[in-house]
Formats: sequence, C-alpha cells, structure tokens
Amino acid sequence: MAYLGASFVMIFLISLGVSLLPLIFYILTLQGTLQEVKPENRRMDPGLVWLTIIPLFGIIWQFIVVGNIADSLKAEFAQRNINAGEDRPGYSIGLTFCILICCSIIPFLGILTAVAGFVCWIIYWVKIADYRSMLRQHKAANPQV
Repeated sequence: MAYLGASFVMIFLISLGVSLLPLIFYILTLQGTLQEVKPENRRMDPGLVWLTIIPLFGIIWQFIVVGNIADSLKAEFAQRNINAGEDRPGYSIGLTFCILICCSIIPFLGILTAVAGFVCWIIYWVKIADYRSMLRQHKAANPQV
C-alpha cells in the first residue's frame, strides 16, 4: 500500500514539473525581453514577471505584466527608431490571452476559452520572443545605441 502512495506522489511531482517547465521558459522570455529594454524605458523591473507564478494573484498580475511590457517595448522601439508594427507591441494578443484565461472558469464555455487562451498565450510568447530578437539584432547592428 505504501508503494502506491509513493508512486502517486512521484507521478504528481513529475506532472507538476512538466507543467511548470513551459511556464518557467515563458517567464524567462518575458524577463529577458525586459532586460533588453534600457532601464529608463522599462515600466517594470524584469524580476517582477516571476510574480505570475503565484496562484490566483498571477492571473491578475499577468494583465499588469502585459501592459507594462507593451509600454516598455513601445518606449524602447521609439527611442531606437524601430517600427514594431504595433502601437503597443504585443498588447492586443496579450490582453486577449489574459481575458480568455479568466473566462475559462465559466461552466461549459470555459473549456473553449481555455483552449483559445492557451493558443493566444503561445502566440503572445512567440511575439514577445520576436521583439526580444529585434532588440538584440538592432543592438548588434548599432553597438553605440
């Protein structure tokens, strides 16, 4: 009987680790993107993105993170004269993902909004990673900036 309990705990811990791994890489992407932004253009400290891991609070905090990253990127792109293609880079898809995740608690409809929110989360993640790459490429091409 103790063997079954230990197996359950081990399976739970492995499942938790596997599910947290993408979240950790996502947060590292957000943090790295903010680190590419000059301190005077940042709207939040890069380390604060880790607060999204806190259960329940993280859902609300993510709205703040999305807005602050968008405003930070906007200021940085303006200072570097880079056309990001959006007024607030990443904000629309980021806000959409946040809203859909919040709507996932709605009975019956929740599964659809959770799936749509997951897709939007991936799109947002890729978009922010692309903006980070744009900043790095611009920095490499213009070391004096």
